This record gives sequence, C-alpha cells and structure tokens, in this order.
Amino acid sequence: MTQVTDHRGGVRSLRVPIPDNPLGHTLVYVVDTDRGPVLIDTGWDDPESWDTLTAGLTACGTSVAEIHGVVVTHHHPDHHGLSGRVREASGAWIAMHAADAAVVRRTREARPERWFSYMAAKLTAAGAPEEHVAPLRAARPRALPGLSPALPDRDIAPGELLVLPGRRVRAIWTPGHTPGHVCLHLEESHPARLPGHGRLFSGDHLLPGITPHIGLYEDPDDSTVTDPLGDYLDSLERVGRLAPAEVLPAHQHPFPDAAARVRELLTHHEDRLTALLALLAEPLTPWQLAERMEWNRPWDQIPYGSRTIAVSEAEAHLRRLVKLGRAEAVPGSGPVTYVAVR
Repeated sequence: MTQVTDHRGGVRSLRVPIPDNPLGHTLVYVVDTDRGPVLIDTGWDDPESWDTLTAGLTACGTSVAEIHGVVVTHHHPDHHGLSGRVREASGAWIAMHAADAAVVRRTREARPERWFSYMAAKLTAAGAPEEHVAPLRAARPRALPGLSPALPDRDIAPGELLVLPGRRVRAIWTPGHTPGHVCLHLEESHPARLPGHGRLFSGDHLLPGITPHIGLYEDPDDSTVTDPLGDYLDSLERVGRLAPAEVLPAHQHPFPDAAARVRELLTHHEDRLTALLALLAEPLTPWQLAERMEWNRPWDQIPYGSRTIAVSEAEAHLRRLVKLGRAEAVPGSGPVTYVAVR
C-alpha cells in the first residue's frame, strides 16, 4: 500500500521502497507549483519502487505524466535512480548540483572494469586482506548497479532560488555525503506556524536518528585530494544557521529544531575523532582502524559491502585528522599506516 503524507502547504511525501536495504525507503517529496508538481528526489530504479511512486502520485491527485521537474539532492541511486524514467514519462527537467552531475557523467563514461580495478587497488593500499579484495578482481560488470544514471538537464547553483513558479525554494550547497549534495530551503511560512524560518528538504545531510555516511568521494578518474568530513562539518554549521522551523529529510521522518540536531552531529564527530586518536597511539592502516572503530555491530558481523564502506569512512576521518595536524602517515610504510601526532 502506497503511503502518502500531507505536510500541508502544497507539500506531500511518498515512501518509495529501497530493495534489500535496512533504510527501507526514500521519502520522495511532491511540491505543488504553478506549472505542475515538482519532485524532490525520485527513489531507487526498481519495478516495485516505480509502481509505488506512480501509485503515490495518483493518490496525490496527479500522475507521473504531469511532473514538471525533478530536483535531485544528490546522485546516489536511492535518490536519483528513477529520475530518468520520470523524465521519459513526463518530459520533466532534472536539476542537480554540478559536482554531482560530474560524478554522473564520469559514471556513465567509465567502463565497469575500471571501477572494480580502482576499488581493488584502493582497498589493497588501505591494508585490506586478500580475501576481501579478491572478489573485486573477479567481479563481472552486471554486479555493479547504477551504471547509467540519467544526465541532468540543469545545474543547481549554490544560493539560487530555483525556478519553481509560485514557490520560494533556495538551494543550499551542503557537500560531505557527496561533493554536490544540496539541501532545499522552502522560504515560506510554516503551515502550522511553527517558530523558525520555513522548511528544509535535507536529503541525507541531516537525518533525525542516523549519522549519514561520510566517506571518501570514490571516483576512479578524479585524483583531487578532498576532505569530505571537513566539508560535512562546515555544511552542518551552515544549515544550523538557517534555523528552519521543520526539517523534511529523505529518510525516517520530519523533525523540528535543526540546530539541536546539528549540535548532536558536530559533537558525535568530534568525539569520534578523539576516539580515533586514542586508537592511533600505534600505527594502523585504514583497514586496521576500521576494524577497531565503533560501529552499530561487531566487525565480524559487518557484511562484505558494508566493510568497504566502513573503510572509506575511516579514511575520511584519517584525512580530516591529517589536515588538522593531529595525525600523520608513517614514512615508508606500505600499506601506509597512520599515527597520532603527540
């Protein structure tokens, strides 16, 4: 059964399922405009997800054919996956930040074998054991989802008012989870007159009970040395200053008091960096650090794919510590190890 929630003021949400994922669903928002409905994200490209999206739009009194545009908070497949099908069915435009549009473009152009060899080399350099790396060397292209995400038609510029007739929606660039993640500030009075400044469609940037994954921006064809965790922490502070009356996230449920949640997340990451420095009293590879970090379950219970994600998150934290001068690579180590600076 399609679940539609009316948030009032011409905003509704649809719970679009994500197959085989503990998150369960993506909240796709339907925003009424003078030119027809605009979607904020679309959900995973899967038959059940598509059927749920189209049924939800019917329950809202519209249809996929009437969609005027799609605003994508970030390029991940549980957000951008169905954008292409929506455009095919409606002629809608697709808008995305240029940094994520570049990722989409490179993903479409890269050969699958290039991705697998890149990940194998990256994990080997991080100190991953051979039994973890071997499946990547033997992987077939069909095992990799999202090889042909839809190219967007429009770039979203930070700070711009999006062209949504009859609405005031401003793009807030919030890199961290992805390089081009955007939140969308609905600069209109809250329909329930809650205190604060409008409402914030927060994508994955700000969630009520989950800390979003912050790993290295994985891109075989981009050698830029990035600092995703630093980007994320800066972006959190930017969103906290907006002081929206309500946050409408892409997962879980809406919530008030964005500033309080921002403070919780800033504290969480500072505590985590401090804990990692304690672990780095001895030299550790990124893999060894990930093994020792605190996760939502013991390391031996973490599935294969999630271990790869965990190592990327460990590397993002290491990069932050190195940039802050609180940790450093051990010269001559291979795989490279890191140690706290005393």
